[in-house]
Amino acid sequence: MIELGLGARREPDAEFLQFAKQLGVPNIILHTPPVRGEGYWDFQHLVQLRRSVEAAGLKLAAIENVPDSFMDQIKQGGPGRDEQIENMQKTIRNIGRAGIPVLGYHFILLGVWRTDYTPTGRGGARVSKYNHALVENAPITEIGEFDDETLWANLEYFLKAVVPVAEENGVKLALHPDDPPVPVIAGTARIIRSIEAYKRVMDIVPSPSNCIEFCQGTISEMAITPEEVYEAIRYFGSQNKIAYVHFRNVRGMVPEFEETFIDEGRIDMLKALQAYVDSGCDTILIVDHTPGMVDDTGWGHRGRAFAIGYMKGMLKSVYG
Repeated sequence: MIELGLGARREPDAEFLQFAKQLGVPNIILHTPPVRGEGYWDFQHLVQLRRSVEAAGLKLAAIENVPDSFMDQIKQGGPGRDEQIENMQKTIRNIGRAGIPVLGYHFILLGVWRTDYTPTGRGGARVSKYNHALVENAPITEIGEFDDETLWANLEYFLKAVVPVAEENGVKLALHPDDPPVPVIAGTARIIRSIEAYKRVMDIVPSPSNCIEFCQGTISEMAITPEEVYEAIRYFGSQNKIAYVHFRNVRGMVPEFEETFIDEGRIDMLKALQAYVDSGCDTILIVDHTPGMVDDTGWGHRGRAFAIGYMKGMLKSVYG
């Protein structure tokens, strides 16, 4: 069964939880919440976080991303990576023991890149854009250069250390692709940039806990056809590898694209939804990066409400 969630907030404050309840969204996914702990997340505080969501009649379905300081040495293969891996193992154990089923993460050294955020969307909505020609000459950062081979080796080292711990504790680790999915920015490779890369990750440590955060927006940014996007949904969904979904749409693809409202863009979102259903997977769809609407809040309440309403209508048409 496909369900809806609401994410991209750090804390489950009363307004956020009430907004989710009013929209009829049962699942909450928190983005890098401020959980206590020095280099890892404290068990007791994670329990308190889950209980604060449940007190509103909702479910804490996942936490996505840890602070950059938890994994920078892991990604770079630096001298502190074994200590960080031990702390990540502790975090994963605590998440599982706290009753939180999913931890989303990424292996991107330089984060998400965009080149514009302008009011050029439908009706003057503000949309984010990426044009690779504008960043081709980006200078090397203080972390230096990293090629594909190095990052794949670092990711494999990490997965072999943490996936068994996640499986032992009933936690799914959900990997987000590199956004934008281009080969390199500022001398740093971006390895999770294709469907084949995702398949390679699944093969490194075969496990029900080695899963993906299917960012449909980023997948749609890849230089593939819409049908290949639907096929990827069916492929990973049929293997129960999709822990949850960033359900958003884009116009164009690498090397140049822009994000759009959910009802426009290159992907037929109803076909995409049907692909999730046909795959037989149980997963959660959340809105992500919605365009900025007139008089919207900084978090994007209006844009998210529009997307959630559209998604609820599609689910009704599919399930009846």
